[in-house]
Amino acid sequence: MMDYKTSGVDIEAGRSFVDQIKDTVKSTHRPEVMGGFGGFNGMMRIPEGYEKPVLVSGTDGVGTKIHVAELEATGNPSVMHGIGIDLVAMCVNDVITCGAKPLYFLDYICTSDIKLHGDLVKHLVDGIAEGCKQSGCSLLGGETAEHPRRSSMVDPIRDVSGFCTGIVEQGEIIDGSTIRESDVIIGIESSGVHSNGFSLIRDMLWRHKLYLSEMPELLNPTIIYAPVVASLIKDFPIMGMAHITGGGIPENLPRCIPDGLEARVDYNSWRLPELFSKIQLAGEIPEEEMKNVFNLGIGYCVVVPENVVPSVQLRINGHGLQSWVIGDIIHKGK
Repeated sequence: MMDYKTSGVDIEAGRSFVDQIKDTVKSTHRPEVMGGFGGFNGMMRIPEGYEKPVLVSGTDGVGTKIHVAELEATGNPSVMHGIGIDLVAMCVNDVITCGAKPLYFLDYICTSDIKLHGDLVKHLVDGIAEGCKQSGCSLLGGETAEHPRRSSMVDPIRDVSGFCTGIVEQGEIIDGSTIRESDVIIGIESSGVHSNGFSLIRDMLWRHKLYLSEMPELLNPTIIYAPVVASLIKDFPIMGMAHITGGGIPENLPRCIPDGLEARVDYNSWRLPELFSKIQLAGEIPEEEMKNVFNLGIGYCVVVPENVVPSVQLRINGHGLQSWVIGDIIHKGK
């Protein structure tokens, strides 16, 4: 006789896990959240004070970083806490580039065996909740799925995805359209690799060109820039913003710059973090490839008028983050 459990899906273990994370999820809820926990959906009222509110949505994952983290998680399950923060950061940091405030977050977690790997998933959800608190948004709901394999020890957490919705007043959307020649690009520090380039890193680990035990900083959680961005847009003219993810500065910064203009970036204007030097040397990676794969120490960019640069940098520093003037805006082809 066959049943679902012998096929690899333990319904009771799944119910038990949901009960374990209930208080963690509720601890992130804003006053606008409606309904109880465990329903078919999550509901939230639009916050008061908006005349023409626009909802802004984004979705992302952490890529193969999760599989690199699993190598460390075997002896240290809490490393998944950082992956949870990564997941929120990758979505929230995209949504805020238009000036939106994060409202709520949803997650999708796929594991091979919830009963066997419940501790890993619990640490992951704790990290997601922490990321939501840092962002000021509610963990409104999610899905934990079991995809059993013959060997449940291979990729115990198969994949994770996140979904974020933010809100912005229509007349306050930052879309780069007001950027002008001579505006200045300020780069805000990253905490390391963040969540991009890990397919290359994973291959280097497999080829024994890198060793995770010697480079734990590879798993540093992605910085959530929502608090500093909210502070900046409140008091300064922010003309455009870019979250530096896969593709590095060359791919992401142009996304906020209007036609006819381009960014002129000086890669010598900030000190390359040692982590990236180690990766480049170990893999004998060309400089241009490094620029097109990694953030190289710059996780987020803001474009501002030249006259506010000192004040903006002082505010960024007040949030415990370093920043540099990394370039300016010029006419295309100049």
